[in-house]
Amino acid sequence: MRRTFKLLPYMLGMALITMIVSCGKEGPAGPAGTAGQPGPQGPSGPAGPAGPAGTANVIYSDWLDVTFVVQKDPNTGDTLSWLATINATKLDANILSKGEMKVFVNLNNAATPRVVSLPIDPFVWNAIISPYYEIGKITLVGDDNYSTFTQNNAKFLQYRYVLIPGGTTARTSSQINWNDYKQVQTYLGLKD
Repeated sequence: MRRTFKLLPYMLGMALITMIVSCGKEGPAGPAGTAGQPGPQGPSGPAGPAGPAGTANVIYSDWLDVTFVVQKDPNTGDTLSWLATINATKLDANILSKGEMKVFVNLNNAATPRVVSLPIDPFVWNAIISPYYEIGKITLVGDDNYSTFTQNNAKFLQYRYVLIPGGTTARTSSQINWNDYKQVQTYLGLKD
């Protein structure tokens, strides 16, 4: 029994040390407190350098003279459609899959332009001209001959294409009506 009393302080000491070592200060997080008042606003930082112009990658053609060629049914000789090809060497697979492509036609002349985007709505213009895009070219399909012509030293029915490579999601797509040539011309800084 005496021996047990001699060991008792050691056993209590070991139990106390074990209890202290096994206890930690970390426990489950308590509920979040209320947010404090915001601090005062700091001074504005210096202005950064100007960014690049937003239209640096836009590709557009001059106003082009385009010739439509009749397509006839080989069996009956009936006119099927009229086709025209515009060479667009910068029209690549990346633009086809990620970019924006538009073709515009000036129904009047350079002095008094009346520009509309293709395809033309047949119910509005009583005409059909639709563009089809492929690598390196744009094919126009019409229901009649819509070739460029000259009258009184002025050219009528000239065509222009605009190619916008992809890469960055458009930030203003809802603000620009891509079918309105004047809006596109102003936004992209196109020169006549």
